[in-house]
Amino acid sequence: MAVLDGIVPKLVPLPGVVAVVLGGSRARGTNRPDSDWDIGLYYRGGFDAGLLAGLGFPGHVAQPGEWGRIVNGGAWLSVDGEPVDVLLRDLDVVEGWWADAQAGRFDIDNVEGHIAGLPTYTPVGELAISQVLHGELPRVTYPDALRAAAGRRWRWNGAFSLAFAGKYAERGDVTLAAGTMARATAQTAHGVLAERGEWVLNEKGIVDAAGLAAAHAIIGRCAGDPEGAVRALQELLAPPGLDELDARTDPA
Repeated sequence: MAVLDGIVPKLVPLPGVVAVVLGGSRARGTNRPDSDWDIGLYYRGGFDAGLLAGLGFPGHVAQPGEWGRIVNGGAWLSVDGEPVDVLLRDLDVVEGWWADAQAGRFDIDNVEGHIAGLPTYTPVGELAISQVLHGELPRVTYPDALRAAAGRRWRWNGAFSLAFAGKYAERGDVTLAAGTMARATAQTAHGVLAERGEWVLNEKGIVDAAGLAAAHAIIGRCAGDPEGAVRALQELLAPPGLDELDARTDPA
């Protein structure tokens, strides 16, 4: 692959780098011809993203932490005319989140471009699907404790959002009703996929993947009948009662 041959040998010798992987849709084999190339760069002991700017490829560079805890930092580059995302991953941090996931613990961070946010086990899921091009990384599987804890917490969050959607609908606040309906759907989808033991790396396609595709049309009816749309979504999502589940991160 010309793109990988053009950039990976330049990433491997950078100070702090312990592994380089191919991730995203190209690692899963679900990519389209115009899909980006997602390259994960794992490091220990800190990393200066300015080194990526010196590789000779045009693009934008972000230091670790600039894109939040989970996305972290990296670069959007053009390699031989192809879009390449280099994503920085602090392996010490990811290993800590892997230990948490095995115990059923996780946080959920607000991440731009995501409705429900992303859990701290997202980078662990990246380890599960990535193709290692250089170095060695932990082998992970979906922990049973995480299935139970994440399924419960995400479904509770969905129920909470749906309750707010109902309040907004009663007030005729259509924009916020539709927004919280979408949030409830995404959160429930996270819960469904967690219960199945399927890693979620972002929110693309998770509604359909969770079998909740009917939500698209239901939310589309919100402008004309917000209260009716909320009732229909309630029936589809079948949320738990808010007094039946504990919202704590720790399932114990």
